[in-house]
Amino acid sequence: KGKCPEDGWDESTIELFLHELAIMDSNNFLGNCGVGEREGRVASGLVARRHYRLIHGIGRSGDISAVQPKAAGSSLLNKLTNSVVLDILKLAGVRTVTNCFVVPMATGMSLTLCFLTLRHKRPKAKYIIWPRIDQKSCFKSMITAGFEPVVIENVLEGDELRTDIEAVEAKIKALGAENILCVHSTTSCFAPRVPDRLEELSVICANYDIPHIVNNAYGVQSSKCMHLIQQGARIGRIDAFVQSLDKNFMVPVGGAIIAGFNESFIQDISKMYPGRASASPSLDVLITLLSLGASGYKQLLKERKEMFSYLSSELKKLADNHNERLLDTPHNPISLAMSLKNLDENNDTAVTQLGSMLFTRQVSGARVVPCGSVQTVNNYTFKGFMSHANNYPCAYLNAASAIGIKKQDVDVFLKRLDKCLKTSRKEAKKERSVNETSNSNTDTEQLED
Repeated sequence: KGKCPEDGWDESTIELFLHELAIMDSNNFLGNCGVGEREGRVASGLVARRHYRLIHGIGRSGDISAVQPKAAGSSLLNKLTNSVVLDILKLAGVRTVTNCFVVPMATGMSLTLCFLTLRHKRPKAKYIIWPRIDQKSCFKSMITAGFEPVVIENVLEGDELRTDIEAVEAKIKALGAENILCVHSTTSCFAPRVPDRLEELSVICANYDIPHIVNNAYGVQSSKCMHLIQQGARIGRIDAFVQSLDKNFMVPVGGAIIAGFNESFIQDISKMYPGRASASPSLDVLITLLSLGASGYKQLLKERKEMFSYLSSELKKLADNHNERLLDTPHNPISLAMSLKNLDENNDTAVTQLGSMLFTRQVSGARVVPCGSVQTVNNYTFKGFMSHANNYPCAYLNAASAIGIKKQDVDVFLKRLDKCLKTSRKEAKKERSVNETSNSNTDTEQLED
């Protein structure tokens, strides 16, 4: 049926299935005689076993989704993977998605592929409207495609950074709709930034006949992010949405899913990919989904949501104990932020030192964001880089509840963060005392002079 099985398969069944696919590829035929430049020859048996002897990759030189006659098994693998992934996207909340394909590139390059496809449909366009999110790969995806990003600063509503809809529309009017390639919006993001107002942006795109590409990097695991995409497509316009394989399905980095509501446009994107491609990301995600089954994946989504609530409540308690606060970001369903105002006021470098302390104590993924850092990316200068705003009111720390997180991860993180904050406070107090003594001595010397 081309759908994810409800119950997961055991490993031996999956391996049998993959071996059956592999013997359909010509490089595994007993009497095969290959005289071409690409015949699926592999020098190392270890490499062959690592890929289950599925060596030919996917697609043909003109289309990544095309069937390769001498690699029927790999082609079938590709078709099945795309079909199973489409089923999972519907299960996760985007019920009306019509087409998708797995591409062996991470999210940034996959977005670039979408922009390059739109170039042929809008040859006069040179601008991309981009509500600011301080993450380099999505910014560089527009630069790499040869377009000029038009950065729309976010607006502060309480603690949250939200899309400035009025500024987006004003910029479209100023530049002219025909000169804009697309609006490039974001769902999953680091708090205190929250998902873009997708419904309003989608309506604007429909009204001005401008394409809309959504960066849904790790949004498949969030019912809220997927609901925003579904609603945006229902009442307005979304041409494609792109999501990472590793962040949403717990597979190695290197693949993404490009999906959309217009089958022909998604096919156009797949045809834009030059040459055939590695089958590894498709193989990884198919094995994972067959082992989990639809019920297993739904259970992971449920556990992630429960862990988000737990992380939120426990981080709030910790923040209160340290005279800080958990920032109020109810529209962000994955990431949380805790203020570091007291640490920042005591010592300019204390905030960044906290990040180093956490990392050396094997806490990965937590982001410490100081105030006022400036960074230049491809000749564009961002003030307050990493905070998604020029002047966010305070320094803060990020933590996320992503798919696969366990209660033990949360508990160990909170315990180590608590120790690091206590150590940072002591060091800041000690340094302040040294500075006060130094200033006092200087004053005495000046009086004696």
